[in-house]
Amino acid sequence: MSPSSETAHGQRLVIVESPAKAKTIKGYLGPGYIVEASVGHIRDLPSTAAEVPDKYTGEVRRLGVDVDHDFAPIYVVNADKKSQVSKLKSLLAESDELFLATDEDREGEAIAWHLQQVLKPKVPVHRMVFHEITKSAIQEAVANPRELNQRLVDAQETRRILDRLYGFEVSPVLWKKVMPKLSAGRVQSVATRLVVERERERIAFRSASYWDLVGTFGTGRTPADAANPETFGARLSSVDGKRIATGRDFGSDGRLKAASAGTLHLDEQAARQLAAALEQTAFSVRSVESKPYRRSPYAPFRTTTLQQEASRKLGFGAKRTMQVAQKLYENGFITYMRTDSTTLSETAVSAARAQVTQLYGADYLPDAPRTYASKVKNAQEAHEAVRPSGDRFRTPAETGLSGDDFKLYELIWMRTVASQMKDAVGQSVTVRVGGTSADGRDAEFSASGKIITFHGFLKAYVEGADDPNAELDDRERRLPQVAQGDPLAAERITPEGHATKPPARYTEASLVKELEDREIGRPSTYASIIDTIIQRRYVFKKGTALVPSFLSFAVVNLLEKHFGRLVDYDFTARMEDDLDRIAAGEAKSVPWLKRFYFGEGESGGAAGGAAEAGNGDGDHLGGLKELVTDLGAIDAREISSFKISDDLTLRVGRYGPYVERASTVEGEPGQRADIPEDLAPDELTVELAEELLAKPSGDFELGPDPVSGNMLVAKDGRYGPYVTEILPEGTPKTGKNAVKPRTASLFKTMALDTVTLEDALRLLSLPRVVGADAEGVEITAQNGRYGPYLKRGTDSRSLTSEDQLFTVTLDEALAIYAQPKARGRAAAAPPLKELGTDPVSERPVVVKDGRFGPYVTDGETNATLRKDDEVETITPERGYELLAEKRARGPVKKTAKKAPAKKAAAKKTATGTAAKTTAAKKTAAKKTTTTKATAAKKTAAKKTAAGKTTASKATAADEG
Repeated sequence: MSPSSETAHGQRLVIVESPAKAKTIKGYLGPGYIVEASVGHIRDLPSTAAEVPDKYTGEVRRLGVDVDHDFAPIYVVNADKKSQVSKLKSLLAESDELFLATDEDREGEAIAWHLQQVLKPKVPVHRMVFHEITKSAIQEAVANPRELNQRLVDAQETRRILDRLYGFEVSPVLWKKVMPKLSAGRVQSVATRLVVERERERIAFRSASYWDLVGTFGTGRTPADAANPETFGARLSSVDGKRIATGRDFGSDGRLKAASAGTLHLDEQAARQLAAALEQTAFSVRSVESKPYRRSPYAPFRTTTLQQEASRKLGFGAKRTMQVAQKLYENGFITYMRTDSTTLSETAVSAARAQVTQLYGADYLPDAPRTYASKVKNAQEAHEAVRPSGDRFRTPAETGLSGDDFKLYELIWMRTVASQMKDAVGQSVTVRVGGTSADGRDAEFSASGKIITFHGFLKAYVEGADDPNAELDDRERRLPQVAQGDPLAAERITPEGHATKPPARYTEASLVKELEDREIGRPSTYASIIDTIIQRRYVFKKGTALVPSFLSFAVVNLLEKHFGRLVDYDFTARMEDDLDRIAAGEAKSVPWLKRFYFGEGESGGAAGGAAEAGNGDGDHLGGLKELVTDLGAIDAREISSFKISDDLTLRVGRYGPYVERASTVEGEPGQRADIPEDLAPDELTVELAEELLAKPSGDFELGPDPVSGNMLVAKDGRYGPYVTEILPEGTPKTGKNAVKPRTASLFKTMALDTVTLEDALRLLSLPRVVGADAEGVEITAQNGRYGPYLKRGTDSRSLTSEDQLFTVTLDEALAIYAQPKARGRAAAAPPLKELGTDPVSERPVVVKDGRFGPYVTDGETNATLRKDDEVETITPERGYELLAEKRARGPVKKTAKKAPAKKAAAKKTATGTAAKTTAAKKTAAKKTTTTKATAAKKTAAKKTAAGKTTASKATAADEG
């Protein structure tokens, strides 16, 4: 059946999620088809009780789910989608068939089902599925539609209800016991716990010091070449047969592990003595061991491996990777990007093999196509790996892409082509060198080398590593050609000291890998989960590292102690298994939800499911409802308190974390000091806590104002130190007669403990009248958020120092105003830091100080540093990421003018009029205003539609 044939079938309406996807597909279908976007989910559980219909009350209204009637969900059409739903209904009324062409994963199936439920079509409905947007794939999908997969719909609905119950029941506990406006989520809370546990390991970690020797040995042969070097380096491996202790032999407590008790632990003194004793030693080759080296290609990308590699190679966050991938998919460049599969279709394998031959030659093509089995249990999102679309892969140069789109496509293309290439082969060699020291000890050194004789797939692609010190697969280490017994001369024997390091913090890439390895959540939701825990301030970024906040310590502490099962890794993974069983039709959703929520019913499933999982604290005996009902055992102060030393405690209060020393006098308040928001928990030492407590805090009385008599005080506020006056008791604080105390921030050159009454009086005297210009307009000197400045009417000019506020004269002010007003900054200040060359724009990236604080720029795009970024510690990768995010958002859209809206409205009205009957013309004048307004609204909705698709889908995927 040809998709362009409209004679027999009339008009067909095709609904997809996004306008970009609609635009691409429309070009492949031709006349007879109307392709329109739903703009993500059109219907969902209510976000607030106000959205719930009036007929629902009590718990149903609060949760949006009727837990007493088989967990029936209450769905409402999103307020911002009502106009789009009306448009879809109007288009459907003029159509003879409906094709639901949403994505073919669980989420897409649910969107299709909701569309069918809301639109209530009276024409034939078809489910149109495809995993790439190419002409052949779209035409094939139209010709071979299927029915809605109700199992997928039920599985998505069960997850949605589960996440709603978890989020809406547990979050209020956090509000009451930790801090208002916090959130909990089925995967969000477990991901946060992983980051917190890693920080706990870092806090508990004790470094161990160990030493060894590095020798540089010469063969004495000349001349040398790259293939046969004259010298090589080797590291001390044993002394008198005892292996030298290395970092892996020490535990997190800084001591040798029990299994490494037989090793020799060298300290600095012992290492230097041994080096001295080996100065005159004659060394020789004791053994040469050679083994074949073989490395097979990496599997094509699935969602998580794409996110990890984009992070390592391009500096993209998981969210950014998925945004770019979504755009590439919707515009027909790659296959569907949410997939657990590493499988390639026969067409894709043929396309990849053809490019291997074309680009690298037949020598790099294996005899048989390579196949890859999925490593992900219950892989189900889409049915193929992420790859270039079509039956012939476009090279990156052929796509016409640029910027981030080009970079990510190139990464996907290289990985896919490399997956169908031959293995890399070579030789790995281990050489052992020995000698006897002057004091009679036998010392043995070891060196390892690798030579790649045929690079195979490494010609096309080399996988990155999370560890910056890790050696990549294509790295060669050549050793000289030596044989057993060959004499060697020690050119240098150098002692080297080392210290064990705490476990590295998670990055977005390594956290994604950890979640997937533990089988927690679905890979398609990881990007939104990581974004959520960052937005909730549970985690902040330092460079690429994910650092938990002190707030997250309190939240995880509460969840572990009182909701242990809900953040237990095994339980969460088993819960995922249960949900997959429901999707496969092997279990029923309602009995499972009853067990989870009420703790009742028979197990009804395979042994070892989530219903039986617990962490031993007893909370597995009841359901979620029972857990959140009895909160009497939760001591809010206890769960938010963490011992630093015997008399110092970290507390997480409602207004942020602080360190406290208990008072020695019972009943008296202790000494407190706020903790900087950007301080990593493992950096809070006893010494730093003492330093914070030693800083001046509280109110410093400076003396009375000689004019008003009000006491002037210096305080440390949320936005820095300031001076203010204490108003007399009885002064009205609200209403039209309210009196506000005078307040002024301290200058940058002032300190809270040294500011004087005279300083305070000068600060409170601002703004100062400098004088008036020739036209009588007053000029004032003021201290603003962005520094000192002059103001004349609406014209402001910056001053160069805070002291000028009190010293600038009228003549100096007039001279400043006589100069042309500089646009932006008066003079280009030197950059605060240079980061390198941006991989997208290929321009130098620097950090500058701007009106709104420090920002990164490549000369074309500016991006303000976030709250967690510091000029001193920001990495080049972080700078590139900020610029990439800013480019993705595009320029700030200005408010649309009325004229274009009217023009659009007029155009729509004209189109609509052509289809009207003669009778309708009589009432046209009466309806003109209404028609124009409606058309204008539709135009506006259409403009904003594209940006909402991903967000709507991500929100529905997981409550948190």
